[in-house]
Amino acid sequence: MVLQIQPPTQPEVIYPDSDGQPVANNTIQFGWIVEIKQNIEWLFAEDPNVFVAGDLFWYPVEGRNKIVNAPDVLVVLGRPKGDRLCYQQWKEEGIAPQVVFEILSPSNTQTEMDKKLLFYDRYGVEEYYIYDPDRNNLRGWLRSEDGLDVIPQMEDWVSPLLKIRFVPSSEVLQLYRPDGERFLTYTEISRNAEQERQRAELAEQARRDAIPRLLQMNLTIEQIAQALALSVEEVRTLAQE
Repeated sequence: MVLQIQPPTQPEVIYPDSDGQPVANNTIQFGWIVEIKQNIEWLFAEDPNVFVAGDLFWYPVEGRNKIVNAPDVLVVLGRPKGDRLCYQQWKEEGIAPQVVFEILSPSNTQTEMDKKLLFYDRYGVEEYYIYDPDRNNLRGWLRSEDGLDVIPQMEDWVSPLLKIRFVPSSEVLQLYRPDGERFLTYTEISRNAEQERQRAELAEQARRDAIPRLLQMNLTIEQIAQALALSVEEVRTLAQE
């Protein structure tokens, strides 16, 4: 009888989704991370194939769980929206994040940032931006044939991929959408969302209130539905309330 010796099974590679470290070291850094992430998500809200994440572990090489980085904000064009515990590039059609943002805190060292630049250069990032809110200093890199090259002038720089505009000033960095609208803070986004909700509620109530008056004017259900941009069934239901 011939015995077949089975090859040893390879241990499963675990890809951690956390290192136990906080997302940000202070409220200023966290505020910038949230603002950039949310505004870019807002910008591409209607595109199902733009994935935006903050402080998400990115593993570019399968089987190499020591090769990892967690950009403050990363943008992947060409990958679907959705939750991920980490970004495993080989499961994402091999597509690397094209745009990366880092927001500095006082604890970041030059050695750490040099390693990040080397990582992003080696694994395919197209645009890399670093903002230091304490010093109000913005730097950027853009991929060329030779890798990531420094962008010599960041004043009014427009991202080739995102089309957002960077406007450094003597006080603080300003970012602008392609339509010229300024990036909003989390508080401003929340306030605008609440205002939109209130406007929608008022508009809905106004349509409800209009139905009895229009019926008294002898308009048909179909005419009312057309006038108020409602379905016939919606008008019938509201008329019975």
